[in-house]
Amino acid sequence: MAYLGNAPAEKYISFERQVFTIVNSQTAYTLSHSVTNENDIRLVVNNIVQEPGSGKAYTASGTTLTLSAALVNGTDEMYCVFLGRAVGTVNAPAGSVGTAQLAADAVTNAKIADDAISDEQLDPTVITGQTAETSIATDDLILLSDTSASGALKKMTRANFVSGIGGTNTPAFSAERSSAQTVSNETRTTILFDNEFYDSSSAYNTSTGKFTPQVAGKYFITANIGLDAQSNNNYYWGFIELYKNAAFVAESQQDDRSAGDARTRTATISCVVDMNGSSDFVLIQGYISASSNGNTLSILDTSTFSAFRIIE
Repeated sequence: MAYLGNAPAEKYISFERQVFTIVNSQTAYTLSHSVTNENDIRLVVNNIVQEPGSGKAYTASGTTLTLSAALVNGTDEMYCVFLGRAVGTVNAPAGSVGTAQLAADAVTNAKIADDAISDEQLDPTVITGQTAETSIATDDLILLSDTSASGALKKMTRANFVSGIGGTNTPAFSAERSSAQTVSNETRTTILFDNEFYDSSSAYNTSTGKFTPQVAGKYFITANIGLDAQSNNNYYWGFIELYKNAAFVAESQQDDRSAGDARTRTATISCVVDMNGSSDFVLIQGYISASSNGNTLSILDTSTFSAFRIIE
């Protein structure tokens, strides 16, 4: 007749037991197997099962067993029984780890893939739930990807972010004639723009007509000079010139020798001049050759002279 009932056990299991050698004044002991926490073992001291947990008889983590009080060698005995064997290579089930299981600041930059965040996810409304800023305060933080550090995300203040970007078009100045200036016949005469609108670095001298910037660079120079023959019957040929130091740079001519009713004209100069930032200067000169000796050309008070440094 066949056997009825449960099949007899062919194999048996038992929990592994570890006996400890007591060391006086010592509370930390090494387990022979790694555990998740103190609940993975049953600790017995002097044949009494101890209560596990923080503030209780013992705690355990990995291979470290920590007692709440030291035992005495020769008097006390201690052993543990492994109720389960923790295996460090077992992964947590998918979806089992939530924010409650993560300690604050536990995830480091090294654990985040460079491309883990898409452009859409970087949208402020996705990250913070707030609308995008239309203006940035000096101490606001900006998130950026550092290409020199394999695309690591870093933060910096707006003040640091814009440092070194752009620049200023200075030294710069703008000046005008406050009244008419006479240019003698067939005599080059420096035009003095004696009324300053603006002079960022005190680089223009109203007494000499010189602009001497103390910062090296390329400068945009412009002058608009009103010329007045002082008489409709005074035919003339004249020009204004831009000089850098003693060297001619640019010229604008006006020839009214065949215009019987000519009197006023405007001459304009615009150019870029390279300045050494120490001794170089520029100025404007006027010249006239009138129809008869003794006649003069007047520089009108509408005349202006300006310059600014070009940002490269």
